[in-house]
Amino acid sequence: MNTPGTTGRQLVDQLRAGTLSRRKFAQMAAALGLPPALITAAATRVSAQDATPEEIDYFTSDGSPNDSGMEGRTRGEGGELRIIQYQAPTILSPHTATGYKDFDASQLTIEPLFGYLPDGQLYGILIDEVPTLENGLLSEDGLTVTLKLKEGLLWSDGEPVTADDIAFTVDWVLDDANATTTRGTYAIIESVEVQDERTALVTFTQPNPFWFEPFTSYTTGMLYPRHILEVEGAHESFVIAPVGTGPYKVESFTPNDEIQFVMNENYREANKPFFSRVMLKGGGDGAAAARAVLSTGEFDFAWGPGVEPDILNSMMGEESLGALVPVLPVNVERMAINHSDPWTEVDGQTSEVNTPHPILSDPVVREAMSIAIDRQLIADQFYGLGSTAAINVINGDLAIESPNTEYVFDAAAAEKLLDDAGWVMDGDVRAKDGMELSFVFASPISGRRQKTQSVIKANLEAIGFKIQLEQVDAGIFFDASEGNDQSFNKFPWDLMLYIMPQGSTRPLTYMEQWYSGPELENVAQASNAWTGSNIVRWVNEEYDELWRSAQGQTDPEALIDTFIAMNDLVVGNHVLVPVVVVGGGSIGANRLRMETLVTGSFSGAYANIANWNTVD
Repeated sequence: MNTPGTTGRQLVDQLRAGTLSRRKFAQMAAALGLPPALITAAATRVSAQDATPEEIDYFTSDGSPNDSGMEGRTRGEGGELRIIQYQAPTILSPHTATGYKDFDASQLTIEPLFGYLPDGQLYGILIDEVPTLENGLLSEDGLTVTLKLKEGLLWSDGEPVTADDIAFTVDWVLDDANATTTRGTYAIIESVEVQDERTALVTFTQPNPFWFEPFTSYTTGMLYPRHILEVEGAHESFVIAPVGTGPYKVESFTPNDEIQFVMNENYREANKPFFSRVMLKGGGDGAAAARAVLSTGEFDFAWGPGVEPDILNSMMGEESLGALVPVLPVNVERMAINHSDPWTEVDGQTSEVNTPHPILSDPVVREAMSIAIDRQLIADQFYGLGSTAAINVINGDLAIESPNTEYVFDAAAAEKLLDDAGWVMDGDVRAKDGMELSFVFASPISGRRQKTQSVIKANLEAIGFKIQLEQVDAGIFFDASEGNDQSFNKFPWDLMLYIMPQGSTRPLTYMEQWYSGPELENVAQASNAWTGSNIVRWVNEEYDELWRSAQGQTDPEALIDTFIAMNDLVVGNHVLVPVVVVGGGSIGANRLRMETLVTGSFSGAYANIANWNTVD
């Protein structure tokens, strides 16, 4: 892959600044050789509501989320909003959650201090002003940041939001007893000093160019209420009935089924939210969810249904009741490879980090698998909508996508690798030293994932592997409960297919999923209740050192080089097979104002739901 140089980045900057039209951007970007998916996602303006969709701009330039159509509106005047989310939420406590379905559903009630605009820039949600060196809220040495809350913020139960809540959230996340999944992001925080009711001074253990990560986005930054969770045992009820600052509060929640939200009368903007109620229905499959918006009109919004292009296209047309909400392709559907042995029990657990996988520890086997899989076919047939064959694990910013990697699909070369390494055919399956290339390959249930599994199975079996497919309900697959033996955290299979959200253009937290840490504490194991983010159990000292160095790297160019080096180690060692950089998006009904639905790839689907409203 050729990565565009400075000129390409300047085009993107001009597009973001509004000094270059999207049509002109597309023409110039194509001439420079930018990836088609990036051009499409950045330049396309999709609207089923207007005959001239090029006039609609989903991107904001004033540092705030898009609130088109909200002027003169009254809180709750829109009645009920109906959402269908085919992966049903399980819990609404994002600091102990592991998957999109829970992170997203939590957004209606719980908020971070900062958010990402569609172009990846920060804006304040609960904070008055984004800290910078210029405004003095970010120290020149990178060791401290001052966070000042907006005035008059209230929790949904009417209690005031204070800087004590910021300090409490940090302490709560770092408390081992809470078994949080976001602990690694907060570990660099040394202390939080509450200076007054609205101001907190955060001090880091070292200069921190990622000062915003613990306080930003739906995956890591959610603020928790001290007055609720300081009571022992309160988290048990909080996971299904959280108290937050968001536009809605939970009226009822049946895990893995349905959530009824009602508007938060204490929300900080008097005329928001527009809808008085939100019904979020979970379950089913992606195609049915898409159909419920596009064809039958039973629902107003379908959460990222993940429908194959041919199926989605069959629902689209002049009579369609909705349209696709675009998103820049960033997140990677990957075939994760277990580097530990899921079939040997050690001290009551399988996939124990110190018990290497007897076959997948062989880098030749991993490389052969990587080049034997037809990623382009999978991207084109099952994902489409701007999706591309994946090459890197970091995407979404031209400056940081590695130019050193390439996608190779060559079954003959894969066979030769295995032949040369002594993996010889024994009937239909290759074997060596009494071991067969026989693996169990799991995936959460999803139409296109099962088709992707089938292609991968056929590709691998064509060169001498034996692949047994398993499908697991998404509510179980992404459930981090200790008693769940089919959780992807425990990785009880050889291979699995899933997406982990990148969450940032400088994704330190995202890259933590391959960091093992001192004493291997970041590897998901029984000792940490399987909350470590390294669920593939890959341990590499060089990678760990790069990740640690990125934590305190304040030189922007050096930081980019470090991220590229981390990416290259993961891809070059075939730690996983990056299959598809996923395009597409959710689906919104024609009656909704489409531009308010777009949140970008680094925010969740419902990040701007306070501003969702209907067409006049």
